[in-house]
Amino acid sequence: MTKRPALIAPAIIAGVLLVALVALYFADSAGALPSFIPGHQTGSGHHHIKHGIAAGLLGIACLIFAWFQTGPTDRGHDAARAR
Repeated sequence: MTKRPALIAPAIIAGVLLVALVALYFADSAGALPSFIPGHQTGSGHHHIKHGIAAGLLGIACLIFAWFQTGPTDRGHDAARAR
């Protein structure tokens, strides 16, 4: 896999923001969400659980992506050279 170190910081930031968004979706009703967040409905008491689950999965995926980008570059090729 090609390593792209320039994507590590944005992936971590996006992952942390999405995980924080999960807490916001679970804690606040749709009427209490800020208007720029998807799922905002003025006067609604509904909680967007599915939005929270989706944001959580995307946040975890971003953090896993960043983790894999920080790993060794070519582990398989180094083992082949050792033989």
